[in-house]
Amino acid sequence: MAAMAQLASWLAGAAVRVALAALLALLLPAYRVYKLTASLLGALLPDDVAGKVVLITGATSGIGEHLAYEYARRGAYLALVARREESLREVGNAALALGSPDVLVVPADVSSPDDCRKFVDNTIRCFGRLDHLVNNTSIWQVGKFEEVADVNHFRKLMDINFWGHVYPTRHAIPHLKKTYGRIIGVTSNSSYIFIGRNTFYNASKAAVLNFYDTLRMELAGDIGITEVVPGVVESEITKGKMLTKEGDMRVDQAERDAIHGTAPVERTGDFAKAVVRDVCRRERYVFEPRWYRAVYLLRVSFPEVMDWSSRLLTVRRFGPATMDTVGRWLLGVPGQRWLAQPASLRSPEIKVR
Repeated sequence: MAAMAQLASWLAGAAVRVALAALLALLLPAYRVYKLTASLLGALLPDDVAGKVVLITGATSGIGEHLAYEYARRGAYLALVARREESLREVGNAALALGSPDVLVVPADVSSPDDCRKFVDNTIRCFGRLDHLVNNTSIWQVGKFEEVADVNHFRKLMDINFWGHVYPTRHAIPHLKKTYGRIIGVTSNSSYIFIGRNTFYNASKAAVLNFYDTLRMELAGDIGITEVVPGVVESEITKGKMLTKEGDMRVDQAERDAIHGTAPVERTGDFAKAVVRDVCRRERYVFEPRWYRAVYLLRVSFPEVMDWSSRLLTVRRFGPATMDTVGRWLLGVPGQRWLAQPASLRSPEIKVR
């Protein structure tokens, strides 16, 4: 009886796989035509953000800063949110010089529900509307799970990387519905490609990606959602600013090199220009650099290969220190650092105020 049950189960599974393959062969050409048509329409008839109101979190540096500049060049009103007030005002002034009609600067902490409610309310009070919410704030964590003495050190990371997307979204939805606006969630390639030594960071990014995927179904027709999946982009994170396994924030470029290795780093300005262009084209997902989409497909198709290569580059090591990885060794090959890293990433200096 057990053998018959196993045979029946195998036959049922085989039938389902054959049916799915036939359905895919039938629908894929039509789907590709639909995607091509939608892409062409987006390119020919992009949204114009001139005069619209865009709220950006994490706007003092890196991706958030340059997204602000790109929206400013397109004539959008800006509400900029971050904790470092002095740096935030500098970014606001630069955005005004680039063409933004007006900029609201709101020092706030996205991990605080009250702060999130206040900065959304302040935006509406100042501009009367909200068209784009850009949830960008993020911190990075490094350290293997088994090396972490106290997992509670990383509650802060989850508060910022996950809840820092949820709280602003919750308060912004009623206002975005009025304008048929858009939520732009900046996630990470770690949402799809699991890199060793980033346990909690990877988990936070996967959580927020699934949050947006589910929300898209719930809000269909009322609010658009674009998920931005960055590769390795010039920022304070790629400078080496991280939450360590001991629970403190610091810049550690040796650990940075152990994980990023020779991965080419994209300039933040180029990244922001591509992202805002695709947001205005109403894209559901923006992989930038583009070639990271191919890495995602490899992950789906050959997960064992991706697991092995990630472990080889970021976990296995040459020397006694955990940061002596193959990726860091490759970066030490003459000329590799110059090819992979912009000059800005070779300095440990970051904004402090």
